[in-house]
Amino acid sequence: MRKITLALSAIALVIGLNHSVQAKISTDTPLNAGVTVAQLAHQMPIHWVSVEQIENSLQGIPAMAVGFDIDDTVLFSSPGFYRGQKEYSPQDQSYLKNPEFWEKMNNGWDSFSMPKQVGKDLIAMHLKRGDSIYFITGRSPTKTETVTETLRDDFSIPAASMNSVIFAGDLPGQNTKVNWIKDKKIKIYYGDSDGDINAARDVGIRGIRVLRASNSSYQPLPKAGALGEEVIVNSEY
Repeated sequence: MRKITLALSAIALVIGLNHSVQAKISTDTPLNAGVTVAQLAHQMPIHWVSVEQIENSLQGIPAMAVGFDIDDTVLFSSPGFYRGQKEYSPQDQSYLKNPEFWEKMNNGWDSFSMPKQVGKDLIAMHLKRGDSIYFITGRSPTKTETVTETLRDDFSIPAASMNSVIFAGDLPGQNTKVNWIKDKKIKIYYGDSDGDINAARDVGIRGIRVLRASNSSYQPLPKAGALGEEVIVNSEY
């Protein structure tokens, strides 16, 4: 009988302590102020479009040349860039000026890059239309490259619609993408950066923004829609 009494007392003590802890948790100051449904639903008033809306806007327009930036537009390539920084300049961004890094990045490190779903959807849509696909990147050119092959395989692009990647480079104060967009008579150019949208506008064509993933190694993130351009919904992945 004594054992039963002691056991019941212990249970009562545990229950009492538990209630005390719960009461303390409920009365402590919360870690944050919480959020309202209105705040959760808030969206910035920018020009959102879907891939389907872009396709619909092209109805009745003959096949054309379309251009894509690569990094953070059709490929999530941060793994290669992250590795390059760790290997060549852990403390700063100087690896981006190192030819050895670009040799690695352009010749195999894209095997670590993930094709973005928005890239798959856009490219499939343009292939269905019979458009020619060009990739114009700000990466530094190298003597050899496997990026063209990677993109062709990742996005199942037939040889007739695929063109070799154009390495425009990234010269200070000069947007060399403009010259290539003109040269290839591109009518739509997709990109994640302000430079991509401005390059399209400098040529007088349609520039459409693809969202850069928030965990991209390319920081800070750009202000999508700040230039009044179309921005593709759910295009960060």
